[in-house]
Amino acid sequence: MSDPLSSLEPRSVWGHFSALAAIPRPSGHEERAAEYVDRVAAEHGFEVSRDGAGNRVVRVPATAGREGAPPIVLQGHLDMVCEKNKSVSHDFMRDAIRTRIDGEWVAADGTTLGADNGIGVAAALAAATDPGVAHGPLELLFTIDEETGLTGAKELDASLIGGRTLLNLDSEEDGVIYVGCAGGADTHLEFAPDRAGARAGTKPYRLDVGGLRGGHSGLNIHENRGNAVRLAARILAAAIEDGLAVDLERVAGGDKHNAIPREAEAVFHLDPADEKRLRGVLARQEEGFRTELGGIDDGLEIRLGPATDASGRVLASPDRDTLVRALLALPHGVLAMSRDIPGLVETSSNLAAIREHDGSIVVLTSSRSSVMSSLAAVLGQITAVGRLAGADVEVEVGYPGWKPDLDSAVLQVVRTVYGEVWGRPAEVTAIHAGLECGLIGEKIPGIDMVSFGPQIEGAHSPDERVSVPAVARFWDALGRVLDRLSKG
Repeated sequence: MSDPLSSLEPRSVWGHFSALAAIPRPSGHEERAAEYVDRVAAEHGFEVSRDGAGNRVVRVPATAGREGAPPIVLQGHLDMVCEKNKSVSHDFMRDAIRTRIDGEWVAADGTTLGADNGIGVAAALAAATDPGVAHGPLELLFTIDEETGLTGAKELDASLIGGRTLLNLDSEEDGVIYVGCAGGADTHLEFAPDRAGARAGTKPYRLDVGGLRGGHSGLNIHENRGNAVRLAARILAAAIEDGLAVDLERVAGGDKHNAIPREAEAVFHLDPADEKRLRGVLARQEEGFRTELGGIDDGLEIRLGPATDASGRVLASPDRDTLVRALLALPHGVLAMSRDIPGLVETSSNLAAIREHDGSIVVLTSSRSSVMSSLAAVLGQITAVGRLAGADVEVEVGYPGWKPDLDSAVLQVVRTVYGEVWGRPAEVTAIHAGLECGLIGEKIPGIDMVSFGPQIEGAHSPDERVSVPAVARFWDALGRVLDRLSKG
């Protein structure tokens, strides 16, 4: 089968990206992607080091005449978020991503594309291997398991890094330079409800909420996209408030901590004589949802049908009510905007997932803020809701933010280059997402960092796509920056 990306420019970048797209690399299973890095390094005679976490550092000699320049670190992560539409058959542990060209965009067929951060990794490899790029000594730092907890950056052996200037290639806006990011932490709430058999004469039903866009819980949270878990909870609450005897068996939805839930389901038992009333509740709720999400998530789908896999074991009514109320009370969405950078979200939280585990019900939330006291406050609110609901609450060790330094020397170089490539002043801002720069900066005090990348839309969802013209501009800028930094 021919490679649909083989005709795209710059070929050195797209060639490496195409190779990475063919390699399964879910978070925690990046071994084959790391082996690809090792092969590329071996083919060019580059030295490779790895630490105990599995991070790779590839040392690339300078091009002729640039040997005296200080080393520059190019950094990206090897893993990708693995999300697919329910209708798509795809095994992320075995199957290659099926890429396609859609006008000026590269996308995938019903799955995440992995441009986050495959394009950054590909660009770093291309910079090291393309003879047209002039550079000083390079250190290519490829981390593992970024998407599920920044594990590689947390466990990085900083002694492997000699450079004190770092270009993070994991941003997603064309023509924008990032100089700061939010910190964050996840919270797990575990409920242990009492269960009993479903009432005699009831019938099992399944409610499905889907068709939503989902997206990155940091980059897209300000767009007020629909959260399938929250919408399912609102429907259940409305049915209970209407007096319907809904015997809830399970609620499940969402998957990744950093993805807004696109789909959710609820299985419950109900007297068939009440089905008409339930459908009336659904119709009223759906009308309201469509008004709220108009122009944002017009693909919303709500379906009610028989449940074919019901166990017949349902939550006791008090525990049902407690769970549904907790899902309504937990914070979700933008909680504060920055007073320093217009348009930047300062604090947010994502009601990320709910699932059953060993008889318990586990709810996952993911919170972010560029102000650590505000992050602590949100985590405290989530903990309070969970404890009021009788849940066991565990707040995971989080990750630090990255404080902007507008006087950064590397920023001045990148800002100048961006003005040349885009023909306008560069936008310099911070991002409401967790970049590895925060952790790397903590491990290597004083390292000078910026982050930039091409336009990627729909990251962490099957709508993910990357702009071909933006990749060309990103590559042009990276080459110019490396050239300038190596001239002294």
